[in-house]
Amino acid sequence: MRKSEDVKEIVRENYSKIAGDGCCGSECACDAGSSNEVISKSIGYSDEEMGSFSDSNLGLGCGNPVAMAAITEGDVVLDLGSGAGFDAFIARRKVGESGKVIGVDFTEEMIYKARGIAEKNGYNNVEFRFGDIENLPVSTKSLDVIISNCVINLAPNKRKVFDEAYRVLKDDGSMYVSDIVLLSDLSAEKKNDDKMLCGCVGGALLRDDYIDIAKGAGFDVEILGEDKDISKRQYDGVDLESLKLKLVKRVGVEEVKYGCCCDGKC
Repeated sequence: MRKSEDVKEIVRENYSKIAGDGCCGSECACDAGSSNEVISKSIGYSDEEMGSFSDSNLGLGCGNPVAMAAITEGDVVLDLGSGAGFDAFIARRKVGESGKVIGVDFTEEMIYKARGIAEKNGYNNVEFRFGDIENLPVSTKSLDVIISNCVINLAPNKRKVFDEAYRVLKDDGSMYVSDIVLLSDLSAEKKNDDKMLCGCVGGALLRDDYIDIAKGAGFDVEILGEDKDISKRQYDGVDLESLKLKLVKRVGVEEVKYGCCCDGKC
């Protein structure tokens, strides 16, 4: 099994390249010949959203978490693995001037790109922070809503991601996730393939293991949708789906005893 830091470095290098190219590219979760707009439309973004924020749309998602999320004016929202800011900028319109959106990404090039777009457009209530989603640079119980789009599968330690999300959410706060999960296990060869890893497949967990990890961190879990067709559209028929979840922070859970169900792969 690869070391966590080795996995992170492979992912960081790939997404740094994508930030510079401004497109998904052949090593990400899409067909090399597909445009960012075609990918984004297929996973739930409107023409208006793509047109308004085209400079931040890199075609990297597997759903539209903002469309699922119950975000209201004045909320403080966190976008895990915010990339060039596409989802953060869409969420900004829901929180209004009295709210705030924070994006966290561990790729310096993505942070630089997102900050530049925000400054150019005068988005003063959107902030991008350099950091790891396994160790969030965010205060405890400071957030109303978290969104995440096809990012947690890239993290070596999914449990730490959900633990951190639980920590930074206010009591009864909610998290909306769109992520790639496996419907049957991958071969060792595919798990160790750099392109499969960066394409949101090699590091993905089995569907039920993923849900169990979120529950184990203290969340009540509601399944909002399961897109199995994405396998043929973007992943060459690999047995997977895009899972859409609503997670609500369970109030009064101080400690959740947890036994890992995925042989150390979470």
